[in-house]
Amino acid sequence: MLQDLNRVLAAYWQQFLFILPKLLIAGVLLLIAIFIANRASNLLGRRLRSRSSDPLLPDFLANISRWVMLLAGLLLAFNILGFSGVVGSLIGAAGVSAFVVGFALKDIAENFLAGVILAFNRPFHINDTVQVRDLIGHVEALNLRTTLMRTFDGKHIFLPNSMVLKEPLTNFTRDGNLRQEFTVTVELGQDVAPDAAINVILNYLRTVPDVQQVPRSPYVNLEKATATTADLRVYFWTDSEDFRRGVIQQKSRLMQEVKLELIGAGLSVPALGQ
Repeated sequence: MLQDLNRVLAAYWQQFLFILPKLLIAGVLLLIAIFIANRASNLLGRRLRSRSSDPLLPDFLANISRWVMLLAGLLLAFNILGFSGVVGSLIGAAGVSAFVVGFALKDIAENFLAGVILAFNRPFHINDTVQVRDLIGHVEALNLRTTLMRTFDGKHIFLPNSMVLKEPLTNFTRDGNLRQEFTVTVELGQDVAPDAAINVILNYLRTVPDVQQVPRSPYVNLEKATATTADLRVYFWTDSEDFRRGVIQQKSRLMQEVKLELIGAGLSVPALGQ
């Protein structure tokens, strides 16, 4: 029994010594492939980013190129080790097994293809403020499977690319301009007409630097009037690059300042609304 064991161990040792050079070459080749994949993808990403103002598509293409080169290096290492038959069988069976594997990897493949479509279609750029369903935040990255969004309260949400592609997506900052509105209720007297309040509001909005005047000027509509009050809807355009601070907070500030202007003009303002 010991002699049989020694012969088996000796045979395995001889086979190991025979395959050792191939194993070393395959290992070195795989390390070289990893090095080249990282360097080439970084170089490709820098070249594409230098020609594009939006890093979303360059980063996505750089990630794809890295994985393609790593896969090519792995297949070449298998060929050196003598697993070419296995590799050929895997490639040949890919078409047959794709149908079976497709069910197991349906979500992964769907999110990957959705990411490719989003990268080229680009309904948003990095740092754009978007809304998907009831989620609002800044887009921080587009990965192979997910879209990373940071909400205004600092939470990071990883949305599946397929959901971002299928669901209605609202981009608040793509155009660079956004119309805001709010309602102000003014009490009317015998000598006070809605036009007087409208003129006070428009004259004030024309003095605010952050409110656009050309080509979209602010305007006020009379939505509802009673014997004693008038509901005025105020519309104005602002820069939407910083959605939260530049739009939401600006709207809140203008609502308060419009109320003060109306009160300073001798008008009573019982309520403000969105």
